[in-house]
Amino acid sequence: MNFNLIKFNTDIGKTKPENIVHTENACPFCDVANLTGIIDTDGDIIFLRNKYPVIEGADLFVLIEGSECDIDMPNYSREQMRRVIRMGVKHWRALLSSGRYEEVLFFKNFGPMSGGTIKHPHMQLVGFPKLNSELLFEPEELRGIVIAQKNGVELNVSNCPRVGFGELNVVAEVGGDIDTLADFLQIGVHYLMNFFRKNLNSYNIFFYHRAGIGYAKIMPRFATSPYFVGYNIHFLPRNITQIAEEVRRIYFEDNLLSFGAKESSKENMPASLTSM
Repeated sequence: MNFNLIKFNTDIGKTKPENIVHTENACPFCDVANLTGIIDTDGDIIFLRNKYPVIEGADLFVLIEGSECDIDMPNYSREQMRRVIRMGVKHWRALLSSGRYEEVLFFKNFGPMSGGTIKHPHMQLVGFPKLNSELLFEPEELRGIVIAQKNGVELNVSNCPRVGFGELNVVAEVGGDIDTLADFLQIGVHYLMNFFRKNLNSYNIFFYHRAGIGYAKIMPRFATSPYFVGYNIHFLPRNITQIAEEVRRIYFEDNLLSFGAKESSKENMPASLTSM
């Protein structure tokens, strides 16, 4: 079998809370007093067992990124972003080295098109005793046009996208700095949510590892192409060089961004990025 086939418990899935579409529903992550299965905390960042283990045969965990429900990574202070990523990477590494799992997935859903159900910013870790790691990604999907390099970490725009449009990658070599990883992730998310495309409201971050190298793919989410869903055809957009130049200019040359200072605006969006 050249793919991983995992059982999903639909009975548990039906009981999961949801407040992305039904915004009137209560947020379980805001109700800290009634959270159970807490494993670790760093201020208002909480790592705990997932109360709804929908993936059969796996151990599921949640990383609540903070106490505020209505902000996300683009609006974090740089220190808050770094603390979140440090906590996530710490537990990802601990689970991988525990000997209990063949693979541990680490990812983030944000927005109605991301596959998530809870609005409150959070990430998930899922430990699989049996899973074929070689089938999770191709190294080519994490390479691309280099935007910036610093402290053993690279930010690039994918020239072999996993699905299609606007995929940004962060690559951390062995010994690469985790805080720089966090900074590049925050830049990537901020760019996608503010400059990439009008009305983008969803994204994912997927973390990978191989041969000591850590990877993260920041993927904008919208209705997925039927070419990919039905036929596994990936699109290579013609404007990836423009995307690389825009990110480089905005964040590394003009240095326009002050994280956490104010809400970002999509005004003055580069015209080259509005015709996707």
